[in-house]
Amino acid sequence: MKYLLLIVAFSTCTVIFAQSNATVKNAKTIDGFIPKGWKQIASAKSDLNKDGTEDVAIVIENTDSKNFVVNENMGERKLNLNPRQLLVLFKDKISGNYSLAILQDSFIPEESSEEDPCLADPLLQDGGIAIKRGTLVIDFHNWVSCGSYWAGHVTYIFRYQEGSFMLIGYDTSEYNRATGEKNKTSINFITKKKSITTGDNILADSNAKPKTVWKDISITNLIRLEDLNRTAEIEY
Repeated sequence: MKYLLLIVAFSTCTVIFAQSNATVKNAKTIDGFIPKGWKQIASAKSDLNKDGTEDVAIVIENTDSKNFVVNENMGERKLNLNPRQLLVLFKDKISGNYSLAILQDSFIPEESSEEDPCLADPLLQDGGIAIKRGTLVIDFHNWVSCGSYWAGHVTYIFRYQEGSFMLIGYDTSEYNRATGEKNKTSINFITKKKSITTGDNILADSNAKPKTVWKDISITNLIRLEDLNRTAEIEY
């Protein structure tokens, strides 16, 4: 079965790694990594590389006025197509300075989509980033104001190991706002198990009897955050 990494496809950009000469590799503060004309829109702080210091993951967004376009179809009247980037910064235990672990600019979707102008902001409207139990959690919410009653979440869980952020968990759920029908799939890439839950219902008066089926998955290598983009697919 194929699992789309994002429910809505966006244009793919090039990943910029920390080794690039065009990026800031080290800085005393988080602001030192934010380019002129960009702003921070989301952040999470906690230890990610198990050295006992508080690391940080941030999402930054360009503020170029040229990337705001008028929408003449259904949905928001003005669409914000400014690109976003995900940065993970490791804090040095001695100096307190930050170093760039990864800069990913092909994974975080823009606030708006020209292909689907009814789509709400996947990251900032009931989505977001977090650091939980030493893992980086990125959640996208798929919700449209017109064209469909279906909504849902796609959640990615990354763990820092072998010098990269590896995808160790992937959850996707969808629910119908009209009927209450809900389905969920959860993949654990460490245990190589997948659970599929169907027949659930979010309505309070529902007599749903959800059923969960467990399956084994075949995987040789974990997927790196560096290698993900908005249109890639996971097949398991």
